[in-house]
Amino acid sequence: MTWMRWRPAMEEALYGAEGFYRRPEGPAGHFRTSVHASGLFAGAVARLLGEVDELLGRPPELALVDVGAGRGELLAGVLAAVPAELAGRLRPYGVELAARPPGLPDAVVWTAAPPEGVTGLLFANEWLDNVPLDVAELDEGGVLRYREVDTASGRERPGAAVAEADRRWAERWWPVREPGDFVELGGPRDAAWAGAVATLERGLAVAVDYGHTAGRRPPFGTLAGFRDGREVAAVPDGSRDVTAHVALDAAAAPGVHSLWTTQREALRALGVSGARPPLALASSDPVAYLRALGGAGEAAELTDPAGLGGFGWLAQPVRMPGPPSLAGLAGWQTLVP
Repeated sequence: MTWMRWRPAMEEALYGAEGFYRRPEGPAGHFRTSVHASGLFAGAVARLLGEVDELLGRPPELALVDVGAGRGELLAGVLAAVPAELAGRLRPYGVELAARPPGLPDAVVWTAAPPEGVTGLLFANEWLDNVPLDVAELDEGGVLRYREVDTASGRERPGAAVAEADRRWAERWWPVREPGDFVELGGPRDAAWAGAVATLERGLAVAVDYGHTAGRRPPFGTLAGFRDGREVAAVPDGSRDVTAHVALDAAAAPGVHSLWTTQREALRALGVSGARPPLALASSDPVAYLRALGGAGEAAELTDPAGLGGFGWLAQPVRMPGPPSLAGLAGWQTLVP
């Protein structure tokens, strides 16, 4: 048996030399994200990028930074959706530890870390849930202890008392009171997101993930595994994705205005409604009707509140106003870290 704290175990299982995110089939071989579900998602991001461009005064070079880019599917979709004038000024970056995938447009810069000092849109779709973190449990003596996991079987046991920084994070963001209470210690995710936001000179940073906020923390944690299209045990052995939902209010970068809503509301504001086409179209143009009906089905999947539509969108404008389509949503909640 190999016993490790959850954070280093996740780091090795996901990003080590034989880690899950370095496997040749990529994440799409195991689960569907919004990007894989429909090209409508990339179209919505392209519309958001256009709004950001306008608010920034159409700079000579506009960055699109896709953090956790997978195999570049979102970048390719956005590049295909933006108008030619914007495409000519666009500088797309794929931020990913895996090697550059074949067939990616030549314009895409493939890098292991977000570029510094850029102006534009930084978009992280299902990235923060894969930033490794530790799990802790309150013992009978009132001591918060790290959980250790056997990387082969997934069995767990209590370990050492948590470090002071993790204890303070739990007290601030995810307080535990009863023996046996669990907390997923999100400090590394907060730091990762703050670092990504700080790379923007001006622009908008958006994180999209399953998440929760204060008062709605999951009582039994959210660690899960995914492999071959189904949910499996969260065993950090490199054969599967290991993920945990994100404390989005804690992740919000300090000193930057922070807004949160659901993917359902955000995508609807960006033109992805899921409404069925008018039946009259079936008579006047059957082909167009069937095409619109298929699009409505895809939009419904993206905005389903019990599925992808339940994702949280955390948006943080940096030295620019919020985009009109999103800032005007009645459902926005301001997060104060």
